[in-house]
Amino acid sequence: MLNYIWGSMIIIGVIYGSLTGHMAEVTNAALDSSREAVNLCITMMGVMALWMGLMEIAEKAGLIDKWTKAISPFVSFMFPNIPKGHKARKYISTNIIANVLGLGWACTPAGLKAMEELAKLEAERGNLEYTETGPGKRGRKASREMCVFLILNISSLQLIPVNMIAYRSQYGSTDPAVIIAPAILATAVSTAAGILFCKIVGGKRRE
Repeated sequence: MLNYIWGSMIIIGVIYGSLTGHMAEVTNAALDSSREAVNLCITMMGVMALWMGLMEIAEKAGLIDKWTKAISPFVSFMFPNIPKGHKARKYISTNIIANVLGLGWACTPAGLKAMEELAKLEAERGNLEYTETGPGKRGRKASREMCVFLILNISSLQLIPVNMIAYRSQYGSTDPAVIIAPAILATAVSTAAGILFCKIVGGKRRE
């Protein structure tokens, strides 16, 4: 769907530029945007390498394990049906920690692993459910734990919005880190709303 949207926008822009005699501006804008995209990618690669390296150091130093134990009560509160010691708990904890630190790149692998382990857990329980996704296709229905994890992942609290700071720095902001406080407030509200929603819906399902 996004391919069609972007393709339509490009075609409309080219046609409009041709009809109004502004093709030179359209061409220059395309070239300038391409150059900015490359520069932004290089900047983000450096930021990603820095924070991924720090995350690796934290893991080797045992900090990730300590943080995982620290948030274990929260994980138990949100996922009461996941047995203690299950692999899914470790991946969920790692994903939450990476999200809180603003390391979106680091949380993705842990998130995928968490989903895999949650699917295995459902298979062990014999709760595999399927839903029709298209002609001749069937997809596995997400479990309650998967839905809760997805909501937490999307609404995650962020103490350091690394991506936004990098974007603001790239585009000439005089104080890129000024958004830290508003970002913490906004993500705290979204996380609280996500937790409240999960608990309300979970309570209704149990009833």
